[in-house]
Amino acid sequence: MNESATQQRVVLFTPDDPLVLASGEELAEVEVAYKTYGQLDADASNAVFICHALTGDAYAAEWWSALVGPGKPVDTNRFFVICPNLLGGCQGTTGPRSINPLTGERYGLDFPQLAMTDFVTVHRRLLAHVGVERLYAAVGGSLGGMQILQWAIDVPDAIDRAVLIGASSRLTAMNIAFSAVARQSIMGDPDFADGAYPDGSGPRQGLAVARMLAHITYLSGAALTEKFDRRLQHSGEPNRDFGIDFAVESYLDYQGKSFLERFDALTYLYLSRVMDYFDPFADPTAVERIASGSTRFLVLSFDSDWRFDTSQSQRIVDVLDAGKVPVRFREINSLWGHDSFLMELPGYQSEVAEFLC
Repeated sequence: MNESATQQRVVLFTPDDPLVLASGEELAEVEVAYKTYGQLDADASNAVFICHALTGDAYAAEWWSALVGPGKPVDTNRFFVICPNLLGGCQGTTGPRSINPLTGERYGLDFPQLAMTDFVTVHRRLLAHVGVERLYAAVGGSLGGMQILQWAIDVPDAIDRAVLIGASSRLTAMNIAFSAVARQSIMGDPDFADGAYPDGSGPRQGLAVARMLAHITYLSGAALTEKFDRRLQHSGEPNRDFGIDFAVESYLDYQGKSFLERFDALTYLYLSRVMDYFDPFADPTAVERIASGSTRFLVLSFDSDWRFDTSQSQRIVDVLDAGKVPVRFREINSLWGHDSFLMELPGYQSEVAEFLC
């Protein structure tokens, strides 16, 4: 696979050309970290954009190895694959822990609130930077699929094929509730310090608990039983105290602690809030705008995903279909809940590969 040797960074917006957000606020400077894989054709017709989920990053071939790579559905021997870290992120792209060039201090909670369309604005500027005008395809799971849906509304002729996997056009009250509890866990940590925590510190316990809670919702009940059931973490009799006795407790503890090494609490707050407010079909012109272009959609859901259940994908399909937008839909059988979009499953990879052929 011909891939860029390291993560690349580029300043896409400057004080002379700031990013104007949907809110009307501005970011004077925006740097984006991104990865590319494969080679761009001479006519720039083979570009595939990967939009990552809430806690993802630019390294698509690592966290989405079931879908991206040589010979995979998003074949890096055939396609030029681009994946950035999101605006508001903590893996090299400007976010709330970045330095505000106007003050010389970290933004913290002074970082402006974002909207899904702001991600699209940055995505488009990145495409211009790498020399791509129109995408052969855009592929995203969860929050990634939501970005692509917004993109097709904002710029109807920018994407030929749109692949939305385990996504939603409007979070349910339950989804918003889970995110609210996660954010309260972070902000209620005494080390949150109103978002002004120093390097190497911060609401570690609160963020770990937020990750543990979220991870439960990413798996199905059957998957947790399959992986852990009621097995003890150690041999012998249970300790019968408040420590870690069960294997599932140990697993969640590991997930929470390992998350601290790669993610920032403020990014979790900001990106999860973007998802809460996302409701593009509330605009009665949204589907008309999509239909004015030529984007074709593949929408996939998983039958065990109760966080972004099939009804949420079906709503996207129904709205697009009613607007005479070409859309193909399939529910995939899987044990693994919302995390299924990251896994190799019968009927999943083949469906994406066929759509991208």
